[in-house]
Amino acid sequence: MVLYGTAFFKVPLCSWASPSSSLDFDTLASSLFPRRRKSLGSSRRFRRKRIGFRAMPCSSSDTLTASRGGSVVGGGGENAPLANFRLNESPFLASLMPKKEIGVDRFLQAHPEYDGRGVIIAIFDSGVDPAAAGLQVTSDGKPKILDVIDCTGSGDIDTSTVVKADGNGRIHGASGALLTVNSSWKNPSGEWRVGCKLVYELFTSDLTSRLKKERRKKWEEKNQEEIAKAVKNLYEFDQKHSKVEDVKLKKIREDLQSKVDFLKKQADNYDDKGPVIDAVVWHDGEVWRVALDTQSLEEDPNCGKLADFTPLTNYRIERKYGMFSRLDACSFVANVYDEGNTLSIVTDSSPHGTHVAGIATAYHPEEHLLNGVAPGAQIISCKIGDSRLGSMETGTGLTRALIAALEHKCDLVNMSYGEPSLLPGYGRFVDLVTEAVNKQRLIFVSSAGNSGPALTTVGAPGGTTSSIIGVGAYVSPAMAAGAHSVVEPPCEGLEYTWSSRGPTSDGDLGVSISAPGGAVAPVPTWTLQRRMLMNGTSMASPCACGAIALLLSALKAQGIQVSPYSVRRAIENSSESVGDLPEDKLTTGQGLIQVDKAYEYLKEFQDCPSVFYQIKVNLSGKTTPTARGVYLREATDCRQSTEWTVQVEPKFHEGASNLKDIVPFEECIKLASTDEGVVRVPEYLLLTHNGRSFNVVVDPTNLSNGVHYFEVYGIDCKTPERGPVFRIPVTIIKPNMVTKQPPVISFPQMSFIAGHIERRYIEVPHGATWVEATIRTSGFDTTRRFFIDTLQLCPLQRPIKWENVATFSSPSAKSFSFPVVGGQTMELAVAQFWSSGLGSHEPTIVDFEIAFHGIDVDKEELILDGSEAPIKIEAEALLASEKLVPTAVLNKIRVPYRPVDTKLKTLSTSRDRLPSGNQILALTLTYKFKLEDGAEVKPYVPLLNNRIYDNKFESQFYMISDANKRVYAMGDVYPEATILPKGEYILQLYLRHENVQLLEKLKQLVLFIERNLAEKEVIRLNFYSEPDGCVMGNGAFKSSVLIPGKKEAFYVSQPMTDKLPKNAPQGSVLLGDISHGKLSFDDKEGKNPKDNPVSYQISYVVPPNKTEEEQGKSSAPTSTKSVSERMEEEIRDTKIKFLGSLKQGTEEERSEWKKLCDCLKSEYPKYTPLLAKILEGLLSRSDAEDKINHHEKVIDAANEVIDSIDRDELARFLPLNNDPDDEEAENIKKKMEMTRDQLAEALYQKGLAMVAIENLKAEKEEEEEESGGRKDLFEENFKELMKWVDVKSSKFGKLSVLREKRLSRLGIALKVLEEMIQSENELPKKKLYEMRLNLLEELGWSHLVAYERQWMLVRFPTSSPLF
Repeated sequence: MVLYGTAFFKVPLCSWASPSSSLDFDTLASSLFPRRRKSLGSSRRFRRKRIGFRAMPCSSSDTLTASRGGSVVGGGGENAPLANFRLNESPFLASLMPKKEIGVDRFLQAHPEYDGRGVIIAIFDSGVDPAAAGLQVTSDGKPKILDVIDCTGSGDIDTSTVVKADGNGRIHGASGALLTVNSSWKNPSGEWRVGCKLVYELFTSDLTSRLKKERRKKWEEKNQEEIAKAVKNLYEFDQKHSKVEDVKLKKIREDLQSKVDFLKKQADNYDDKGPVIDAVVWHDGEVWRVALDTQSLEEDPNCGKLADFTPLTNYRIERKYGMFSRLDACSFVANVYDEGNTLSIVTDSSPHGTHVAGIATAYHPEEHLLNGVAPGAQIISCKIGDSRLGSMETGTGLTRALIAALEHKCDLVNMSYGEPSLLPGYGRFVDLVTEAVNKQRLIFVSSAGNSGPALTTVGAPGGTTSSIIGVGAYVSPAMAAGAHSVVEPPCEGLEYTWSSRGPTSDGDLGVSISAPGGAVAPVPTWTLQRRMLMNGTSMASPCACGAIALLLSALKAQGIQVSPYSVRRAIENSSESVGDLPEDKLTTGQGLIQVDKAYEYLKEFQDCPSVFYQIKVNLSGKTTPTARGVYLREATDCRQSTEWTVQVEPKFHEGASNLKDIVPFEECIKLASTDEGVVRVPEYLLLTHNGRSFNVVVDPTNLSNGVHYFEVYGIDCKTPERGPVFRIPVTIIKPNMVTKQPPVISFPQMSFIAGHIERRYIEVPHGATWVEATIRTSGFDTTRRFFIDTLQLCPLQRPIKWENVATFSSPSAKSFSFPVVGGQTMELAVAQFWSSGLGSHEPTIVDFEIAFHGIDVDKEELILDGSEAPIKIEAEALLASEKLVPTAVLNKIRVPYRPVDTKLKTLSTSRDRLPSGNQILALTLTYKFKLEDGAEVKPYVPLLNNRIYDNKFESQFYMISDANKRVYAMGDVYPEATILPKGEYILQLYLRHENVQLLEKLKQLVLFIERNLAEKEVIRLNFYSEPDGCVMGNGAFKSSVLIPGKKEAFYVSQPMTDKLPKNAPQGSVLLGDISHGKLSFDDKEGKNPKDNPVSYQISYVVPPNKTEEEQGKSSAPTSTKSVSERMEEEIRDTKIKFLGSLKQGTEEERSEWKKLCDCLKSEYPKYTPLLAKILEGLLSRSDAEDKINHHEKVIDAANEVIDSIDRDELARFLPLNNDPDDEEAENIKKKMEMTRDQLAEALYQKGLAMVAIENLKAEKEEEEEESGGRKDLFEENFKELMKWVDVKSSKFGKLSVLREKRLSRLGIALKVLEEMIQSENELPKKKLYEMRLNLLEELGWSHLVAYERQWMLVRFPTSSPLF
């Protein structure tokens, strides 16, 4: 997912500027924008960033003060050269929210009442802040925001737990806090539904970072105070006791030192997981109500109380919102679903969505120049950016957003998100959007992407879907001078350098229109400013969407029926061209949208049929693949004429009348081509509802090298003034041939000014696998910045893209390398960034040289089958001599798992009901896996991963948690690696679709857990020149020089089984890389294939484990006991086992258990295993009413165990080392060790019972004398335990902690407890952390108590989070 805006962060398609930022975008483009630093493939880039925007921080992004005057800037051609361009105050403010460029000023001057009134826009984005400036009311006083919805589920809270208030009106919140409800709140049922959430899960990373800094500062102040007190106490003790020799004094000093050490350690390990908020939901007899307790966010304990909260209901009902606290200044909305069982707390996941909404619709009565394009329009906010994923969109969010838009009867949708795709016009979301456009007349506008300047970089869905209007980003001289604050603006408007270009891989234009792609617009209050500057196609899309809202406002006011088809045709046919060449349409679409002209167009042709002309293009004689245009890109395509069949199918909206609309539809279409010398078409076409086809002949043979764009278009003969009713793009790329040997091609003396792009197309020679390129610059003064992109297309692949940002402070040269695909045309796009060099009149001269290299192998991606046989690889250099230096490593492992549990259910809420009425179903697959050691792991679902839009399933969300329900990781389409400690884990995968049969097919879906191998586990594969080399140990292959025309072969050995990493079960796959060549200018050995210019994936399937040799069956040991004696022992042990199986839930069961105990004790007196089992049975009772009596029984039972053991004999025997071959001696040793364990357990439980009795009697204020006697008994018991076990171990350490606590040595108690927690190799035990919390409370360290309570809810959540 990529946000098409100015963000360089994990947010939507754009990013924003820091208010204190003084950097310009040129600097940030290279230093912050991740995509520009990736050396390979665009797929990796788009995992984390939206492709619709880039950040444009600048010093003008601070809060703006409204101007006191000024007027709307008058009309005029924005693309005309502007000599001596100057700004004053009013034009400056107007440039911050550009509208003049698209004719909004002219339109609103003529029609001020058509400012978006009556139009509802759905903003599919990261969420809109209802408290943001300009988003309160419309220009005619109506509420601006009609609804605020979190479609992702990231703010969902489980509120299915129902509690009742006590007599004082108090309830227990889900966090465990005692909450007081307001007595004035109406709740006829008396049922309060409770839930809780860590508030950081609702905040953006930037807001969380700010709060963490502020909270840490306050926490450290308190911690320093406590450290100072502890150090003072220690110092005073040392001053009083110069020599500490007495044991008690030593312990006192150790206790004081332990407190100091503990406090210092807490400062080092501080990790703020954030405050916890409690949520309460109830029904007041009319609507569901919500209240939050946010005391944990407030410094003042009297603030944030539940009873003081003003209850909210679903936003669409009362349109009220809350704010967590003054510190965070974060607004939120509450929505209740599923009959009160689910509460959705809606916050934004980045400023992007609010900014987008502001561009489209903001209304500032105090300064109309800062208004959005359609200040009269209303919006609904559909949050599709999941806060759990850093604002990445999910399939769930997209589908729910579309459902919400249709439910609210929205006229328009703006979506500034997207990413590259495998197939244009394919996928679940695309299908749903197309259906909504065709059936519900929804107009869908989306950003084209920020992946330019190369061609075929438009993203899905905006640039690849016929039913969506894709928008490119334009910058005018006024925007450059005002919003971007450049020294000298360009003389005419142009497309931003990074704006994505068409055509799509199937030949469609990709970019429909362009609009201004930068603005200073409102942002959420938590940013602590009112507005900021962002730029990207994320900003161009809402600008165009607002413009369309003006058109709809006018059409609705005049009773003219609205159709997405007619609106799209109007804005395209009335747009203003940007650039003089036909090829510029690939960049700007049909041009810059012009509202006033589009309005006149719609009025004039309102009676024309509302028809979408669906275009299907096939190479004559072939039925597949079907395209939407003609795209000739490869060299072979340009060597002869080709004939294409074009099918034109008129599509009417659902509900069109057969007799009134469909049957009468008949158009005489005049067909034309923009260049009959290249593209020839028939003269006329009679088109009816059933569609017609015609042939097109394309002859590229006489074209020069480079890109050429043509159009086939159809004109309705009845109304030729309408312009084209349909267009068929024809894009021809004629590449340069590489004729030199060795294969080198140069492009010398290319001249650049700001914004200029040079494109070169090269037919990559067959056999080339990588490029070594050099760029040399000269002839300039000030710093220059260049975008350098290369792109190739291969079937069913995302565009293979390499990109680089090169900055030159002075004339110099830079070299780089990147992989290529032989035989495929490669575009080289070199662009001087649009604002780089403005103010300088010196052009930049660039020389670019590309040298092709390659080693062609018969097996690229290699699969080792797990046998002993090596794999032969044939290598050949087809272009020039190359050094063959194979290297291969296996450094990852993927372990396959199948679900251990599946749950298929129908989702019950209205937000999951499609417009068709079908309810969406959810399939939850549960997987279990175990890590023997801590590791960095990543789930991998081969069927689904890495595709959002070109995927037929709505969701693939996963959560990884432990048995305590603590969540360690969440993810979706692009899983990320997570460090997990040793232990057992549960992974739940959540899939959604309306078709139950499709979900049924996935019930046994295979999922892999991938982890990186430790350095010592990495396997480096060997190479041999002989087939038996790996067995014989000779014939190693190191390197060779490949001569063109001559193949060489070598063998790759399979890994030795004894070298396989541990925990690599059968069916696991080891993964790594293999490379064959190295850079010509690199003398390094290159042991890592990734360091070499080209590497391929290599995998190894782990074979079945080797069978162990059958061990000789040793004869059973001869027993000296008779058969009757052995039978008696078996009967005895069976009786004891039966005793252990008895339940003690009722008084009758306990009575029967006691009778059996007495009977067995009389039958087997002083038999330790029996007495240990009786003690175990007593301990299993946790509900005894008389606690003191129960613990005394435990002590008695423990004493019986202790008294049954001859401790002197046990002490004599245990230290002995027996002969391991002496089976009888070994059996005796095991028996003694078991007896020792039973003794230790009895002593341990006796000690615990003693402490419990002391505490219970202390509560009843028993006499100190008796208590003192108990202490002596406890110490005696504890010292006895010390003889047999390590009393500080995890098993017995609790007693040590209690002992230190009894002796008022809380510091040492904490120290022992910390050692126990740190040494825990198992799942964290809640009781240990509860003990630590209790100790901190006794010490009075309130800041640590609050901190620990927050962590308790992280380690031991009350419930699993919702999907």
